[in-house]
Amino acid sequence: MKLIKRNEYLMKLINTIDTPDIKVITGVRRAGKSKLLEEFKKYIEQNEKNYNIIHINYNLTKFESINEYHNLIDYVEENYIKAKHNFLLIDEVQMCEGFEKAINNFHAEEKYDIYITCSNAFLMSSDLATLFTGRTFEIKVFPFSYKEYLEYYKKDNDEDAFDNYVFEGGLAGSYLYKDKNDKYDYVNDVYNTLIKRDICDKYKIKKEYLLDKITDFLMDNVGNLTSIRNISSSLTNNKDKINHKTVSKYINYLSNAFLFYKIRRYDIQGKRYLASQDKYYLVDHSFKFAKLGIKNINYGRVYENIVAMELLRRGYEVYVGNLYEKEIDFVAIKRNEKMYIQVADDLGKDTNNETFQREVNPLLKINDAYPKLLIAKTHHDMYTYEGIKIINIKDWLIDN
Repeated sequence: MKLIKRNEYLMKLINTIDTPDIKVITGVRRAGKSKLLEEFKKYIEQNEKNYNIIHINYNLTKFESINEYHNLIDYVEENYIKAKHNFLLIDEVQMCEGFEKAINNFHAEEKYDIYITCSNAFLMSSDLATLFTGRTFEIKVFPFSYKEYLEYYKKDNDEDAFDNYVFEGGLAGSYLYKDKNDKYDYVNDVYNTLIKRDICDKYKIKKEYLLDKITDFLMDNVGNLTSIRNISSSLTNNKDKINHKTVSKYINYLSNAFLFYKIRRYDIQGKRYLASQDKYYLVDHSFKFAKLGIKNINYGRVYENIVAMELLRRGYEVYVGNLYEKEIDFVAIKRNEKMYIQVADDLGKDTNNETFQREVNPLLKINDAYPKLLIAKTHHDMYTYEGIKIINIKDWLIDN
């Protein structure tokens, strides 16, 4: 399989060298966690001095003999070299029974620089604090961005390349297949494995079809305000009896497994968070196409999903803005930085048209001086309209 260096993630790992934290690489299945760990190992070999790497990959049968935590501790201690910088890299650590006891032991000894990956079935973001007694540093890995997609295929940033990314998405394993249906079969297999192994098996869910229906509902309503009660009512109307508590629990499972990301609402004027309704975005939009098909595509919603995930990739806290009963697609915050973003499909070139005015009007009502962006398929270079930057989505996606 062709590989590219994912330098932004790699730099996050490099910057944690010598910190006492347990470094945990998380992300949805097939996002590239194992490959990232291998790339980090290469970096150590090429750039560090006086190092010792203890690398355990539980995908390989040669490590089957240390699949219990006492044996793992013994193996690591045997391969420890005093007076060297000992890097401990463990891939798929959950395949070792009692792995958390071993990792906590290594952390307490203060002799190792620890980096691990783990299947979502055993290590979700919500589990980190309870599994490990030491401080953890989470490196969140996402599927390929549009920028990485261009690098992988060595494509120029043009309309055709962006349109292809819209349909193919960022699960790089699907890129090995030439036929579109084969690509979606791959993505659908990833989805089925995630639902079965990462959620149903872990939480002993017997009615898998109900979880599947909730997933279908969320996929079909990406970018729409959604309430737990609406989902439970919709399923009940279809003769599937399920209460709102169960719906809430299942959605948390889907979010913890990194399939969906919940975006809360934020009152811009009152500067407070709003309850009851949220939005949910897919970690990769190709999951929707693979599962529900590509007929009647709402491109505006797909673009919105792509922008939401790109903001999360770039480290922003992301909210849905609410102002005078008008909705701002995203309020993106990073420390002292803030920006307001609207996302649309094809705006056309006439700034007086109804679509354009509908998108910019909520932004114009915001009185503070933070940047305001309208991201859409504009077919031309960036320009400003009454202080609002109008940006072609394909250009924004590659501009850091």
